[in-house]
Amino acid sequence: MKRLWLRVFLTGLVLWLATVVVTAVTGNSNLVPTVVLFGSFLVPVTFVIWAYGRGRSPEVTVELLFAAFLVGGVLGVLGASLLESWLLRPSITMYVLVGLIEEGVKLAALMFVTRRMTRRSTRDGLVLGATVGFGFAAFESAGYAFNALFTSDGLSLTQLVETEVLRGILTPVGHGLWTAIAGGALFAAGGRLTGRVVLSYLGVSLLHALWDSMSGIAIAITLVLTGRPWQFEQLRIGLVPDVTERQVHLYTALNWAGLVVISLVALAWLRRMDDAARRDREILSQ
Repeated sequence: MKRLWLRVFLTGLVLWLATVVVTAVTGNSNLVPTVVLFGSFLVPVTFVIWAYGRGRSPEVTVELLFAAFLVGGVLGVLGASLLESWLLRPSITMYVLVGLIEEGVKLAALMFVTRRMTRRSTRDGLVLGATVGFGFAAFESAGYAFNALFTSDGLSLTQLVETEVLRGILTPVGHGLWTAIAGGALFAAGGRLTGRVVLSYLGVSLLHALWDSMSGIAIAITLVLTGRPWQFEQLRIGLVPDVTERQVHLYTALNWAGLVVISLVALAWLRRMDDAARRDREILSQ
């Protein structure tokens, strides 16, 4: 069982690459669902297996983990889709609402799949929260990959693969990380919605909102720092101005720097929770 997560990842990666190559060579569209599923689920499943081996209690069984990933992930995606279709309208607060909705439905899904647990620990909350988050990410990524397949010129395997690679790279610091934090706070409170749990939920929702809006934030900062008068004039009359090469480079740097900072804040938060849980276990064992 040692390093099972690594064997799963490498085996899945080889199979996914082989499927992509065979699909490209043969043009067999029947293989496209395999490309979508392998590419979307590989990283989330790998991280769930890794989290499972990180000191969870005997109450966190394989069956519970499977339910958290599958049932929790699907319930989260369905709930988010319904609420976003009802509540979201283009506005400056749109990404804030997305963060509140998606983190809220994932937390509710976690509460549902763990409702029969009699004992809860912070570490179990981290593991199960991450599992629900990674389930959500897997199904969401499958949808993005499927949509990327269709272009104005027909089907694009290249665009599908690029979407899956980018989302696969970013998955570990996205949904799984945010829901792990919320889940850890929930289990630390014994499964009750205390003030600390609500604050944790609001905190991860804010990180989620900043993550989704980072591209727009980077554009705004780039314009403030390097904008030309003629660009602001075009924006004023509703036109999209041309940009300079320097602005493109600055935007890219700001966008990725922002994502890195958001990820580091979330990772530091998760590490602090895990350290506190470890100290509590050591005190109880004495």
